[in-house]
Amino acid sequence: MHHRHLHPSTAAHPQSTLRSPLGELEQTFLALARGSEPLTLPAHLVCDEPDRAAWPVDRIRTHLAHPSTRADQREQTWREVVRRAHALGEPWDVVAVAMTVPVLRRMLARLGRPVHLERAEVEQEALAAVATALRTVDTGAERLDRELFSAADRAVHRLVYTARRHATRETGAHAVPLDHLCSTSQTDHAEPVDELTVLARAVQARVVDVAEARLIARTRLDGEPMSRIAAERGVSVRQLYRHRSAAEQHLAAYLRRQLESL
Repeated sequence: MHHRHLHPSTAAHPQSTLRSPLGELEQTFLALARGSEPLTLPAHLVCDEPDRAAWPVDRIRTHLAHPSTRADQREQTWREVVRRAHALGEPWDVVAVAMTVPVLRRMLARLGRPVHLERAEVEQEALAAVATALRTVDTGAERLDRELFSAADRAVHRLVYTARRHATRETGAHAVPLDHLCSTSQTDHAEPVDELTVLARAVQARVVDVAEARLIARTRLDGEPMSRIAAERGVSVRQLYRHRSAAEQHLAAYLRRQLESL
């Protein structure tokens, strides 16, 4: 699946309506389900006596998640959704991933996420795992939906584990937050240094480049969403998160050296 489907261009979403990765996917899904020519599926997949032959995909998803829906109905619905994703591609690949959103929301709500790990990054990791599993899942497998959910569960737990391990290493190595360095004397006259100055000095020292410094400043200091910058740069949100993480590791090492030299 192309990431552009999971993260529509912000040109279509004003700043006031920017959402999380799950929210952006949900908005795309609802547009497919409620447009002038909504995507539909046979209603008998989830209902024994439907009021019409076909239902919009959002109504199908609602019934799919309802406790009264039998296991065999869930099974045949998922098999048909995945079959269409494999055979027809877009937009059915988007629909297939969006079908997992209610379960992913519950899964992520129970996840013990470290405070420094952004929710949007976890959501993006879960969606990427589902999209990857969707391409290879066997439509003849039993409970193939579980394979999609299990892929997401493994991915987010790996992400959390890595984040905690990284935080432990950084804590052990006396990691230096950006705002801490700014309160530390950096000149002979003990003048405080703001965050932008720290980033500018890191660029001058060739620790990070200008694009990396701007990425850190815009997302960490100004609070801009990663989805907007990813759209500007023509990369996936997941790739941008990894790029920022690498830049921040270089910056953290540089800041530690600065403190040690005081």
